[in-house]
Amino acid sequence: MYRRAFIKNLGLTATALGAMPSFPVRLLGAASAQQFLPRSTPEEQGVSSAGILEFLKVLADAKLELHSFMLVRHGHVISECWWAPYRREALHSLYSLSKSFTSTAIGFAVTEGKLKVTDRVVSFFPDQLPATVSDNLAALTVANLLSMSAGHKTDSIATLVRNAQQPDWAKTFLSLPIDYTPGSVFLYDTGCTFMLSGILQKVTGQKVVDYLQPRLFDPLQIRQESWETSPLGVNTGGWGLSVTTETLAKFGQFYLQSGQWNGQQLLPRQWASEATSFKIQQLPPPNSGSDPANQAASPADLAAALAKLKQSSDWHQGYAYQFWRCRHNAFRGDGAFGQLCVVMPDQDAVFVATAEVSNMQDELNLVWDHILPAMHDTKLAKASTTMSARLKSELSTAALPLPKGDLNQPIAANISGRKFAIDANDLGIQSASLQFSGDMCTLSLSSASASFTLECGLGRWRDGATNLPGEPPGLLPYNSADLKSIKVAAAGAWQDANTFQMRWHFYETPHHDTVTCTFEGDTLRIEFLNSITESLGPNRAQRPDTRPVLKGTLST
Repeated sequence: MYRRAFIKNLGLTATALGAMPSFPVRLLGAASAQQFLPRSTPEEQGVSSAGILEFLKVLADAKLELHSFMLVRHGHVISECWWAPYRREALHSLYSLSKSFTSTAIGFAVTEGKLKVTDRVVSFFPDQLPATVSDNLAALTVANLLSMSAGHKTDSIATLVRNAQQPDWAKTFLSLPIDYTPGSVFLYDTGCTFMLSGILQKVTGQKVVDYLQPRLFDPLQIRQESWETSPLGVNTGGWGLSVTTETLAKFGQFYLQSGQWNGQQLLPRQWASEATSFKIQQLPPPNSGSDPANQAASPADLAAALAKLKQSSDWHQGYAYQFWRCRHNAFRGDGAFGQLCVVMPDQDAVFVATAEVSNMQDELNLVWDHILPAMHDTKLAKASTTMSARLKSELSTAALPLPKGDLNQPIAANISGRKFAIDANDLGIQSASLQFSGDMCTLSLSSASASFTLECGLGRWRDGATNLPGEPPGLLPYNSADLKSIKVAAAGAWQDANTFQMRWHFYETPHHDTVTCTFEGDTLRIEFLNSITESLGPNRAQRPDTRPVLKGTLST
């Protein structure tokens, strides 16, 4: 529910040329070489290989699109998988799982005496306050930001991001009305996390990503990461961080070990416990309007609804400091579309995943229903050779489905390399061509000022890069003159005699495009469908792909 609200509030969707590319991110290399977590077998660490196989089977049957997962038990990676074209070494955007890293930075700053959770937020921004400071704004503390209890009625982030006339997001945040007493009502408010990032930068003089480098990333020997920034150069805090799956596993293990790494207590045990323990209770969905306090419901009805939800919902187990409490005494950081870092202290285990799923509760249910029962208190008998070979095969050959269809059609030879003049459109595309050669197709699109090409495998994924505007979606306003090239793996197939369809996976994000090229006589029609819109099924009209259908005629 809260993931969907975050995406809705930001209006996340594919956009037209120049409308929404992203601010530059900073890519960093850690001072020391990459170090991987130790590996072991499932049974050696008390986990049944059969249980992991069942997890993979049910996952496939449920058609949940995981891009990677890693299971750590007793400090050892016992199972790991990347679904091609996703791969081990690639960064993957975390969306709101970034919040847990921002919380960690605040923990380090508190430890170093740079701030206290009881500090008033207004004290950090004396030059950005509104003319009149309300009692609720004056009372707002760092702890309220950490626990998502600022007192707003709606998530503030959309107002911050969409106000193109005001690049100072902190000033905008401080100008918003606070309807409830801070600390009294939970509301998932990504603007709170941005403010934490801003406070951290105020008291340290460093962005969150730079501040964490010597304190977290270097000690854990994390190779690289990237984090988006606001117009004034503040890390977005509540989203925008990209890391590898192994980095997520290390982060989870770091909290499982209560802030300790390689025998050193990097983050005080007390803070690690404080940051991940219950702080505030989420209420059932409101009966009317957008009232997070659910004032329309009676206390008895609220209590009954909450008791029912707590049996099955991992969204109603309580919230901590930018971490969620889970069932089974676990806690997690998570991000939209299925980015997970689940820490299970009772089982001494960590489960992490990157994904593009529309229902994250389904994803978590698979962990509780199949991974959790596979764990035992003692080492298990060695799995049979057959079982081990089967699990190894499943993990090593995992791949997202290639586009279905034929790899060739007679029309391909007739239109290959020929140029189509494209009708006027919002993308500014003036011409298009498709070149078929062997097991590859190259799509070329040209505007008055730029050319865009993308290579697509036939019956296989082909790596490449593109700066074609539109997908993957961005959350921040872009400069159309500064479009960034993004990594993509693409594959295509003929759906029928006249329809060639491609799948473009932007494998450092959760997202993909489906691009359909239809040839009729001497005409070409190119339709774009981003994966967010695609996932809505019959409700696609609620969030249509904003890119136009390109229509063209074969040039003479």
